[in-house]
Amino acid sequence: MKSDDLFADMDRSLLSGREYVGASKIDGPLVYVRNTHPVGYGELVEVTAPDGKRRSGQVLDTSDDVVCVQVFEGTDGLNLPDTKLHFLGEPLSLSVTEDMLGRVMNGLGKSRDGAQDPRGSESRDVNGSPINPTSREYPRDFIQTGISVIDGMTTLIQGQKLPIFSGNGLSHNQLAAQIARQAKVRGGKSEFAIVFAAMGVKYDIAKYFIDSFESSGVLDNVALFLSLADDPSIERTITPRTALTLAEHLAFDKGKQVLVIMTDMTNYCESLREIGTLRGEIPSRKGYPGYLYSNLAELYERSGKIAGRSGSITQLPILTMPNDDISHPIPDLTGYITEGQIVFDRDLAGRGIYPPINPLPSLSRLMKDGIGEGMTREDHPHLSNQLFASFSHVKEVRNLASVIGEEELTEVDHQYMKFGEFFEQKFLSQRYDEERSIEETLDLAWQALSILPSEELQRLTEEEILEHYRG
Repeated sequence: MKSDDLFADMDRSLLSGREYVGASKIDGPLVYVRNTHPVGYGELVEVTAPDGKRRSGQVLDTSDDVVCVQVFEGTDGLNLPDTKLHFLGEPLSLSVTEDMLGRVMNGLGKSRDGAQDPRGSESRDVNGSPINPTSREYPRDFIQTGISVIDGMTTLIQGQKLPIFSGNGLSHNQLAAQIARQAKVRGGKSEFAIVFAAMGVKYDIAKYFIDSFESSGVLDNVALFLSLADDPSIERTITPRTALTLAEHLAFDKGKQVLVIMTDMTNYCESLREIGTLRGEIPSRKGYPGYLYSNLAELYERSGKIAGRSGSITQLPILTMPNDDISHPIPDLTGYITEGQIVFDRDLAGRGIYPPINPLPSLSRLMKDGIGEGMTREDHPHLSNQLFASFSHVKEVRNLASVIGEEELTEVDHQYMKFGEFFEQKFLSQRYDEERSIEETLDLAWQALSILPSEELQRLTEEEILEHYRG
């Protein structure tokens, strides 16, 4: 009888816990071992270094000849003859508990704050469980972030996945911290529980988030998973999964409203590309693996609401676009999976506007179902459409002025120029510590539109103009 047939006839539980001494190859974060029993894809592996220290690993690839294990803590100090691999016969799991709120952990859920590792009564597979599409509840509840350009024009809805497309050096981290502090469901009975996953960030950025949450008094309601820039890059591939596993426990088991912020998804994708290169995979666009779309979808789709359960998961993934290129594979594929995007603009940032969000390429596909009478205000849908239309015309007038000169513009064109200046300096721009209610945001929008002649406001009804127009 062949050895494979022998293993097939054995109870699977007898195979778990088998240990092998000696690796056939070590390449970056990957360890290869031959002549093993049949192991499962994604199976958890305990790797013991020659000095006796243990590390966590996961089966990345398996075949009849060789098994490839990715080691999350890196392979420094390992050698071929003395490395031990202990196959545990189960997927990578996270011990979940509400006590993780207020804690700072690494990408694997182990303590970073000096306290004991959090231990819950239940362990969950970090890959999550698929949600039956028919059991999903359509997101409709408005989330007030206190930021006018988001609440007024790119509205965030409870259970939505709305990414932030930014660029290197822009203020996306400040915006993420501000949203984490201020976000609330309008009319909701409880604040958001924040699950924050940082991948490949520098220590000063990680410290900024910790200090920001601590100083604002929300740290006790935040679980931080930090995989820093000097940590093994392989850890970044598991960080969002551990974070989302805790989020699912808090939302669907404990009934909490959970906001998941993940930064920087570009670093996550770079780690996938690195692993793919080491494995000799055939690359796709710009060297990223061909499964990048499905891999990102596995993360983004772990959001939403389930019928019959009071909790929800809302996602705000942050990614820095390489060279500010919105057609790059990472933002491009993200846009196909998620329900819109918030786009940062380097020109607005250069003029000192915070947050430097360009509303024209920004979009919230669920916005129309969460605003209006009974949710925000009855004039909100038309008002938002008018802001988009008017600011779009401002761009046209500015381009015309750059060609023929401002002195050749018509009186209406000059009014559009004034509107554009007020819109950018008063509506788009606000202080980092400023929180505006939706009523303040909409009133400010009317103040901006009142600079224009009423006959230019063609997307608003006569009743709305009569009630709110101040021109």
